[in-house]
Amino acid sequence: MTVLHLADEGEAADLAAFLSRLLHYDRAAAVRLQAAGTTLAVFGRPPSFEVLAIRTARLSKPYEKGLEAALDTTVSAGELLDSVDDRAVTAAVPAPVTGPPWAGVLPPRGGWRPVPGLPAPEALRALVSAAVAEFRARTGALAPERRTRAVLDSVGREIWSRTVAETALPVRAVHAAQSLGFLRPSGGPSGAGAPALVAAGSWLRLRTPFGSVALRRTGAGLGDLGVSVR
Repeated sequence: MTVLHLADEGEAADLAAFLSRLLHYDRAAAVRLQAAGTTLAVFGRPPSFEVLAIRTARLSKPYEKGLEAALDTTVSAGELLDSVDDRAVTAAVPAPVTGPPWAGVLPPRGGWRPVPGLPAPEALRALVSAAVAEFRARTGALAPERRTRAVLDSVGREIWSRTVAETALPVRAVHAAQSLGFLRPSGGPSGAGAPALVAAGSWLRLRTPFGSVALRRTGAGLGDLGVSVR
């Protein structure tokens, strides 16, 4: 069995927290793992947000297994979470599973360029809070006979598909980052580690010190992603 040696207890805890959040939205979630050198990248797709979530973790020593210099496999998120050992600071790689369509291809490896116009972290968190409050108020005001799944979904799509400031980033991507624990304060100096919006081709990616969310811009679905590592 392949065992990944994480850099420290913090990396193990953050990996476990990310997997737990993915499982909250999909108990049968799968994740794609890619490890090369001392970096592990974990990709998942929480269905509620229609984005690709990316979490990296540092390894204490370069990945190697026999003659293999890199790892690339899709596994059960639940089984991976169960294998995380906080004391030993390790994670055992479960047996591969047949991955969902999104796991077959990933965002570009490079070519990312900064996109201006992203509000400050506090404003992003306030934006999500306001959107959640609006959704609750609008759906709560519906007559019982109109509170159907179709109507609720329609209200949700209208709110979460709005774009952030002057960017093309939909509010649902920021909501995903917040819900997955990526949008929390970094604790560093003012401005250090602030979220950044980057683009590559038709892809947008919201990067934070704690993880990223990526998605294709309007008109391109997650079914025809560009092959990449991270």
